[in-house]
Amino acid sequence: MFLPRRFSPDQEAGAENSAEGNLQTKTDRLRRYKLWLLYSFFVLSGQTVATLLGRLYFEKGGKSKWMATLVQLAGFPILLPLYCVSMPKRTITNDSQRSQPSALILLLLYIFLGILLAADCMMHSVGLLYLPVSTYSLICATQLAFNAFFSFFLNSQKFTPFIVNSLVLLTTSSTLLVFQTDDSSGPKRVTKGNYIIGFLCTVCASAVSGLMLSLIQFSFRKILKRETSTMMLDMIIYQSLVATCITMVGLFASGDWKSLSREMVNFELGKVSYLMILLWTAVAWAVFSVGVIGLIFEVSSLFSNVINTLGLPIVPVLAVVVFHDKMNGVKVIAMLLGIWGFVSYMYQYYLDDFKAESTNVD
Repeated sequence: MFLPRRFSPDQEAGAENSAEGNLQTKTDRLRRYKLWLLYSFFVLSGQTVATLLGRLYFEKGGKSKWMATLVQLAGFPILLPLYCVSMPKRTITNDSQRSQPSALILLLLYIFLGILLAADCMMHSVGLLYLPVSTYSLICATQLAFNAFFSFFLNSQKFTPFIVNSLVLLTTSSTLLVFQTDDSSGPKRVTKGNYIIGFLCTVCASAVSGLMLSLIQFSFRKILKRETSTMMLDMIIYQSLVATCITMVGLFASGDWKSLSREMVNFELGKVSYLMILLWTAVAWAVFSVGVIGLIFEVSSLFSNVINTLGLPIVPVLAVVVFHDKMNGVKVIAMLLGIWGFVSYMYQYYLDDFKAESTNVD
């Protein structure tokens, strides 16, 4: 005759704590995945809408690179109400990381990041001016390679065969597009020299973007030493404020502001459409910023960049429909290589997540 096994009170309490711990782990994981999906949606939707509206601005008569740069930065005030919202937060509580940086350190950090952001947005504007939007979007995929390179030195990013394969494929996909100097699918025929300028500016902008994302992750973990929703908003708003001020100075110093009223009057879609395009471009870039910084906040700069790259096939396909860009053989090959690179990286992330889950179970 078998009697049911009896557990001591301590063993029963331990079993209950273990069950509660497993339930809490699953709850945290579900919450984390929901945030990833939300931030990923912000990145993909914001990037797609902002890029297409930015191209539409130049397509229908917009000419000011400074204005195109300004609208990438000036949407941050719509994020101010989020300070009043109870947002999820993760706080680093290490004893060695409790000391907070001084006000001077924070000021220098946000000024430095703001300068980089202003330069990055200006180079993106030049690229969008001279390149078809499909070509521009595919070249932006190199941002992932640059981000991985900088993350290796700043954030101890580990390289595996799948990640290396991903970087090689994404770099190759964008390099192919330099041979498309005779592409006439854009809004206006550009000279070979302007095409090269647009190509180089877009590549340099991708490099600066990759560096910035790595620096933001480094700042959260090594300088700010805590990760809260307030810190996340501070990172977006203060660097955007600095970059906006720099761009405003450039707009007035260059004299571009004098031609803006004439540009609005001559805009092909009318004055109201001109203002709406600028307004919603600014809103879209603000949404994109929340998504990008949120993914860095929750995961890493490299993962944030991978989701950014996931939008690779979206903009070129929509550009064929909206702007009648030509999707020739080289662009198709570049797109397929970019998607292959993205899948390669995501498979490595899946392996890492599976390994971590197996370790926790053991």
